[in-house]
Amino acid sequence: MDTIASLFSFITTPVSWVIVQFHKLYGAIFGDDTGWAWGLSIVSLVVLIRICLIPLFVKQIKSTRNMQVLQPKMKAIQERYKNDKQRQSEEMMKLYKETGTNPLSSCLPILAQSPFFFALYHVLSAIASGKTIGVIDQPLLDSARQAHIFGAPLAAKFMDSDDKVAALGASLTDVRVVTAIMIVMMSASQFFTQRQLMTKNVDLTVKTPYMQQQKMLMYIFPLIFAVMGINFPVGVLVYWLTTNVWTMGQQMYVINQNPTPGSKAQEQYLSRLLKSVTTHGQVRGRTRRNTVKRIVAKGSDRNDIERKFITGLAKLGLAAQEDGTVEKSEAALTEAEGGTAKRQQPKRQTKAKRQTAATQPGAAKESGTADEAGPKTSLTKQDASQVDKPKSAGKSAASGSSRQAKSGQRKGPQRPKHPSKK
Repeated sequence: MDTIASLFSFITTPVSWVIVQFHKLYGAIFGDDTGWAWGLSIVSLVVLIRICLIPLFVKQIKSTRNMQVLQPKMKAIQERYKNDKQRQSEEMMKLYKETGTNPLSSCLPILAQSPFFFALYHVLSAIASGKTIGVIDQPLLDSARQAHIFGAPLAAKFMDSDDKVAALGASLTDVRVVTAIMIVMMSASQFFTQRQLMTKNVDLTVKTPYMQQQKMLMYIFPLIFAVMGINFPVGVLVYWLTTNVWTMGQQMYVINQNPTPGSKAQEQYLSRLLKSVTTHGQVRGRTRRNTVKRIVAKGSDRNDIERKFITGLAKLGLAAQEDGTVEKSEAALTEAEGGTAKRQQPKRQTKAKRQTAATQPGAAKESGTADEAGPKTSLTKQDASQVDKPKSAGKSAASGSSRQAKSGQRKGPQRPKHPSKK
């Protein structure tokens, strides 16, 4: 531990100075020796660090999203060059360079936060041992050792002995109950954060090994935190719990405002956006206009969720524009309703009417001329032309009988049967 502490000694003094400054502020409100003053100082340290890490967090989100998009291409490269590891690595690096993706960007917030974590751990360990460190002098050290959070000293651990806890002015039961609750909350927040990422902000149409790895991490990380947590002082548990809660809230905001294309979060986001456009008749907010702008720019590359959104706008008589706004469009409404109405076909006459028209050509002609405005079928025209032609009675009878023939009988002149079949 001394080796690790020496590696992060350059950050120990700044961390202790920040804690002391916040302690002066909260000490004036709650009292210098209270757990609220020291606990809130640690929470404020976390908030300050995470605000400074927001640019890295944004880069992490973009990198993670790009890695999800590139998974099918990466898998294809691995299968194509599975026997040539060097060529496989070269193609991977080429793919990263073309898309501007850095696999290490997803680890930047954790790496940047690690020095502050170890520095705080070293400061609290020194307080537990009764040693001054950084800008924490002897009076501040005595004040920190007297501070308790729900009965547990800041420097106490779950695995501490009864004598060591008693030296800090607390009971072992109080320390273990408080630390156990904080460890459970820390692990649960870590699990919920990872689960929220997997269930809402992942493109469900792409099944890759990356998704399986993330799913495994969703269960492994909370177990790691639970095992490590029993060796963390209460102050470090406060720090890590605050970090997890901040990450969970920050990620929830990103998922709701800028979801991954093809994910469940995008479907919910575009549904809210369509509802807002229905209510106000326009796209309100620069972020939402940028979202519509990106969807329009995709063209035929839109996923099913984005196409559903464009169709929903068309049903409202609106068309998305390249600048992210919407305008009224009758053409979009017509296209959404299935195009122009089809030409109506004339009604087909029943078999009885056709037979009546065939046997009584005069009546068919009379009925056809009675309503000049109505449509005339081809059958009526054919019957009327047949009336004008001179026909013998025999031919008429033969024609009538042929029309009344069964549907299964062959039409036209019949071939004479063979004498043997008579």
